[in-house]
Amino acid sequence: MTETANHGYTDGVVDCNPTDNPTLESIVAERYSRRQTLFGGVSAIAAATMGGMLVSACGSDNEAPVVTAGANATVSAGRLVTLTGTATDKQEVSVGWTQVSGPAVTLQNANTNNASFIAPAVSASTPLVFEYKATDSKGKAATAQTTITVTPAVLGFTAVPKGFDDLVKVPDGYTVSILYRLGDPIDAATPAFANNGTDTGFSKRAGDHHDALYYYGLAATGNARDDNNSARGLLVMNHENITQVYLHANGPTSTGGIRPEAEVLKEMECHGVSVIEVTRSTAGWNYVQGSTLNRRTTPLTPVSFTGPARGNALLSTRFSTAGTDGRGTVNNCANGFSFWGTYLTCEENWAGYFRRAAGDNAVRGGATAKDVVSLNRYGIPEGASGSYGWSTVVPADAASTVYARWNASATGASAAADFRNEPNQFGWVVELDPYDPTKAPRKRTALGRFGHEGCWPSNVVAGRKPAFYMGDDARGEYLYKFVSAQPWVAADANATDRLAIGDKYLDAGTLYVARFAADGTGTWLPLVFGQGGLTASNPSYPFADQADVLVNARLAGDVLGATKMDRPEWTAVNPVTGEVYLTLTNNNATVRPLAGTDAANPRHYNDPRAGVAQRGNPNGHIIRLKETGDSSEATSFNWDIYLFGADSAEADANNVNISGLDASNDFSSPDGLWFARPQNASGLVNPLLWIQTDDGAFTDRTNNQMLVAIPGRVGDGAAKVITNTGADGTTRNQLTYPGKAATQATLKRFLVGPKGCELTGVDSTPDGRTLFVNIQHPGEDGNLTTLQSSWPATQGGGSSTARPRSATIVITKNDGGIVGL
Repeated sequence: MTETANHGYTDGVVDCNPTDNPTLESIVAERYSRRQTLFGGVSAIAAATMGGMLVSACGSDNEAPVVTAGANATVSAGRLVTLTGTATDKQEVSVGWTQVSGPAVTLQNANTNNASFIAPAVSASTPLVFEYKATDSKGKAATAQTTITVTPAVLGFTAVPKGFDDLVKVPDGYTVSILYRLGDPIDAATPAFANNGTDTGFSKRAGDHHDALYYYGLAATGNARDDNNSARGLLVMNHENITQVYLHANGPTSTGGIRPEAEVLKEMECHGVSVIEVTRSTAGWNYVQGSTLNRRTTPLTPVSFTGPARGNALLSTRFSTAGTDGRGTVNNCANGFSFWGTYLTCEENWAGYFRRAAGDNAVRGGATAKDVVSLNRYGIPEGASGSYGWSTVVPADAASTVYARWNASATGASAAADFRNEPNQFGWVVELDPYDPTKAPRKRTALGRFGHEGCWPSNVVAGRKPAFYMGDDARGEYLYKFVSAQPWVAADANATDRLAIGDKYLDAGTLYVARFAADGTGTWLPLVFGQGGLTASNPSYPFADQADVLVNARLAGDVLGATKMDRPEWTAVNPVTGEVYLTLTNNNATVRPLAGTDAANPRHYNDPRAGVAQRGNPNGHIIRLKETGDSSEATSFNWDIYLFGADSAEADANNVNISGLDASNDFSSPDGLWFARPQNASGLVNPLLWIQTDDGAFTDRTNNQMLVAIPGRVGDGAAKVITNTGADGTTRNQLTYPGKAATQATLKRFLVGPKGCELTGVDSTPDGRTLFVNIQHPGEDGNLTTLQSSWPATQGGGSSTARPRSATIVITKNDGGIVGL
C-alpha cells in the first residue's frame, strides 16, 4: 500500500453531500444661578461619586434647603443616565435620590448629588420620575422631581467603515483591550509566552484559534456559581485549530514523512477548550493566571460517552473496546450553553485529522461495505493523509496510542485491535461543567454525529421539552433539532450536580432534521430507527439500530429527504420571540448549480474577486424560522430569509442585494451569530443580534467584520421572484421569501478585525457593559518570512514584526453604558 506524506491541514472532504439619535452629551447641561432651575439633568457619562454631606453658602436657619433636580429629558433604552441635583443655602445637608414611578431601575450613588442608572428596556416611550431630596441638620427638607422619558432601544453608534488595517477597529466612544492570547499561561508555574516557536507546555497555556465563547458568572468570593455577577466569572472558549507555521521555531518539520513527537504534542494541546477565571477592576479586565478553576481540555483529555450510542460496537476501539470512553475533543468551533450552567462545545471539521491508507476499502469489504459508505459520507476517503501528519509520530513510549489513533485504517483483526472506529468517536456535542474541574466531559450521542456547528437551546418553558438547534457545517448539509424526552423543570436550573442534569435532558429524546418547503413552511423529520426508511432493509445504508442512526445522522438525513443547505453554521435563538436564526455561510456552483437552487437557498450569481469568478452563493445568507405554536416541541415551522450577504457597490439590487445593504452594513459569509443576553436592555423587547463573518469572497473589500442588528420577525417581508444567471448566461427564476430590507437603523457594522482574521465567538457580561469577542487566526496567509499580520502586538502600536496570535478582546463603552446601544 502507498501513502502520501502530506502534513498540512485539511478539513477532509467536507462537501460530501451528493439614523443615529443625538448622544446624551449633546443634551445641554447648563447650570443657572442659585434658586433657579438646573438644566442638563441627563448626561451619558459615568456618574461622579460624591459624599452625602455638602457645604454651601450660609442662609437662614428657618429656611429649608433650596434644591433643583434638573430638567426633564429623553433617552433611549440601554443608555447610561446621570441625575444631577443641587442643594444650596445650608451648611450641612444630606441628599439622596429615589424613584417615584416608572419601570424600576437600580440607582447607583443614590445618596449623592449625582445618581446614575441604565435606561431600562421599553417597547414604547415610558416616563420615569425621580425625586431629589435634601435635608438639613435640623430636619428641614426640600424635594424636586425630574422626568426621564425612555424610548425603545436604538443602535447608538456610527457605523465603522470597511478597511484593511492590522487592528481591531470599533466605533468612537468604545475601547478595545486584549485579554487572553495564544500561549498565555493559565497557572503560576508556566512561564510567560516567548512567541518565537520555542514555547512548550500548552496544556497549561491558551490554545490557538480562539472560537466560540461563553461567560459564566462567579460569586464575589469562592467558586460558587452566580449567573448575575458581571465583575467576576469564568470565560469558556473553544480552540478550533492552529496556524501551524507560527507554533514552531522554524515552522513544522518532518523526517522521512515522520513528524517529531514534541511538535505534534504541541499542536494537539493547542486544540480544545479553555476555562479561565476573569475579573473586572477599576483598571479593567484581566484573567486570573493562577485560578484553581483554570483548565484546558485537549485531544488528550479523558472523556466519556453517554446516550444511545454508548457501548455500541461502532464506538469500540483499541483504547476502549467497550465503546464507552474516549480521549479528548478536536476542531471545536461553535458552542451552546445549558440553562443548568454547563458548556456545550461542538466538534466540527474533525474528519480531516484522520489518515486512511490506500487499499483500506478492500480490507473493509469493498466500496459498498457499511463502514466505507459511512467514512466516505463523513469525508474520510481512502488515501486521506490526515491533517498535520499526527498519525506518523513514532512515540518515545512504544505502548502509547496517542498518535496511532489518528490512523483510521483497518490494520488489526477487529475494531478492538485498531482504530478503524476512532472517527466515530468524534463529531459530537460535548458537555463540560465549567465550575467543576474534577468531572470528565461527556459526549452526548443522542444529539447525533456530524460536523457540529453549535448547539443552541430553545427558550425554556416549565412543563415543555427543551430543544437544541444545530447546523452541520459543510456545503449541502442539514439543520438539526434535538428535543429532549424530559419536560423542563425550573428547579433543575440550580442543581449542583450539573452534568447529572445533562444526563436527564441530553441523553434521551428525538433528533430531527429539517425539510424546507417551497411555500415558506417546513417540517422536522424524526431520525428514529424503524421509521421513514431508517431500517435494516434500507438499500443505501442498512441501519442496525438507533445508535447506528445517530452515529450516521448524515446518512439518515439523506434517506429522509432533508433539505441541503448552503453550509449551515451557527444557530441563535431570539430570547424574546423564540425564533431560530441560522447562518448559511456560502456555497459554490459545484455543490449548488444554477438548476439546484430552492426557496430556502435561492441565489446563484457571480461575485468576482480580483477578476476571478465566484459563482453560486459566495456571500451567503441568514435564514430564520418560527416554530408552530412557538413550541420547542413542534414538528413544523414557518421560515424566511432574514438577510442576504452582498457587495453593495456592485451587486444586482433586485436579484443579489435583496436585503438593500449599503456601505455601512454590507457583508459576506455570515458565520458567528449571537443574541444579547436577556439580563440587560440589549436582550429585551427587541434583542440585539450580533453577526460575525468568516469570509474569503469579500476580502477584496474589507477584513472580516462584526455587525449588530435589531431584527424583525419571520414574515415581515414579502415573497419575491429573483432571476439567477449561470456562467453561460442562462437564467432561471426562483421564488423565495426575504425578510424586511435592512436600514442603517436596523443593521450597522460595529467592528472590523485585523488582517487575515476570522471574527468568531461573542458574549457579554450579564449587565451588557462588557463584550467579549474572539479574533481567530490573524495573519493566517503569512509565513515566517513575510508576515501578513502582527496583531495583537499592533493593537497598542507595538511591534510590527511579532508573530500573530489569536486572542480574546474586551470591548467596553467609554461612558460605562451597554455595548451597542
